[in-house]
Amino acid sequence: MVLEAFGIQKAFAGDAILKEVSFGIAAGHSLAITGPSGSGKSTLLSMLGLLLQPTAGEIRFKGRNVSDLTDDARSRLRNQSYGFIFQNPQLIGSLSVLDNVLVPARLARRSGCEPEARRALESLGLGHRLKHLPHQLSIGQKRRVAIARALLLKPEVVFADEPTNDLDPELAARLGDYLLGLTKQGSTLVLVTHDAAFATRADRCFQVADGNLQEVMPTERTSIGC
Repeated sequence: MVLEAFGIQKAFAGDAILKEVSFGIAAGHSLAITGPSGSGKSTLLSMLGLLLQPTAGEIRFKGRNVSDLTDDARSRLRNQSYGFIFQNPQLIGSLSVLDNVLVPARLARRSGCEPEARRALESLGLGHRLKHLPHQLSIGQKRRVAIARALLLKPEVVFADEPTNDLDPELAARLGDYLLGLTKQGSTLVLVTHDAAFATRADRCFQVADGNLQEVMPTERTSIGC
């Protein structure tokens, strides 16, 4: 397994949001996490991506316990092996589209990444927007810039929080195809989504409810919107 959770819990002000969550995902597979708003889906994704510390339990990356890493070590791992697509694209307003995509490479002090950034933007239909600033883009275009940025360094695991939210059905389907296609290139995709059509295409699907995580078998997915 490339990514595993063992009994992870999360509580805020004494209230348990997630209880004893355990599962694993193999390299090159996709996993969708669904559930009602406020159920803890994004919290779980943030813990798996080392953006948030579990109250209890253990997270392993490629067999190694990464729950107790120092802040610097967590940052290095996120930069080197993880890619994040947030619900809010979080682009830097003063940077061009191309420069926004190149941010991870500059943080990692990697040179020569501009051709790859250009190719990624072109593959997402943004080859004509390289010099534009974020305020000149639609929400769909911003989302695609964020995807290109997340994938620039070819991360082993891609975490996506509602990547197709607020998009028209056609664009949502295209971005879904693009993200699910990453597994064919060896990346692992972990996504949070309310998009039932998107979730049902993942290799595995889990539902969060009442602080618990339950796997939804393929024959049951349609009946619960997964």
